[in-house]
Amino acid sequence: MRTSGDKKFALLGHIIMIILSLAAVIPIILMVISSLTDNAAILKNGYSFLPEKWSAYAYQWIFAFNGGMVIRAYGVSFLLTAVGTLCSVLLTIGVAYGLSKKGLPGRGLLTFYVVFTMLFNGGLVPTYINYTNVFHVKDTFFALLVPSLLMNAFNVLLMKSYFVSSVPDEIVEAAFIDGAGEMTTLSRIVIPLSKPIIATVALFSGIAYWNDWNNGYIYLVKRTDLFSIQNLLNRLMQNINALTQNASEIGSQANQGLSNIPSVTVRMAIATLGILPIIVVYPFIQKSFVKGITLGGVKG
Repeated sequence: MRTSGDKKFALLGHIIMIILSLAAVIPIILMVISSLTDNAAILKNGYSFLPEKWSAYAYQWIFAFNGGMVIRAYGVSFLLTAVGTLCSVLLTIGVAYGLSKKGLPGRGLLTFYVVFTMLFNGGLVPTYINYTNVFHVKDTFFALLVPSLLMNAFNVLLMKSYFVSSVPDEIVEAAFIDGAGEMTTLSRIVIPLSKPIIATVALFSGIAYWNDWNNGYIYLVKRTDLFSIQNLLNRLMQNINALTQNASEIGSQANQGLSNIPSVTVRMAIATLGILPIIVVYPFIQKSFVKGITLGGVKG
């Protein structure tokens, strides 16, 4: 039976979580509302949850002048996220499963190597030289796929912890006794029992690939047709900022065209377009995400 102190503690926990949830959700709601607000109204009254005048002109402007590029960039992002997430999850499962085997020779050293990569890396310049001069990924799709995103040490340790704590050794040993090999055991027993952590790692990887703009910024010099939606929106934002900052130095005719750009609301629209797919997908996998995080962190 719950005591009065337990009830008060639970109530306090709920209040804190509600406040934190509102702190995370309210800025997103304000961003979406601002993107649907008339630009002149925002310049006059500032940001508001109840704007004086609604308008979708920011989205119309983006798609009117950059519609084809936006659609292509969305296609690149969806393809990159799908391929990258699949490859990342498969590699993470393979490494984590190996590290979870108690009889693996050098298991401690290999685990230390994985942890070490979380603390130190070669730096931006050596990494760039290796990927461009050795692996020749510059201006290719692999430039978006491989650098810094294909493997993640945190995901490996999280999945390895789940395998150790939530996949019973008795079931695995019974499979070996029945004649199953490592690949059969992994594919038919371990993976079906590990759907929550796989969904969690897939979500982490998918968000990382979808939100990444750094790889495109560094490695895509000539192939702007390979820009992801984040790269394209970032470039569009830079162009708008450059036009706005140099408005006094351009002619009156160009200034008239510049006045038609919804300089404030278009920023909110760009941000909304960037995160919209994540907001749509997350509610469908949140249960597996929470379960995977909880069980994956029980023990190492």
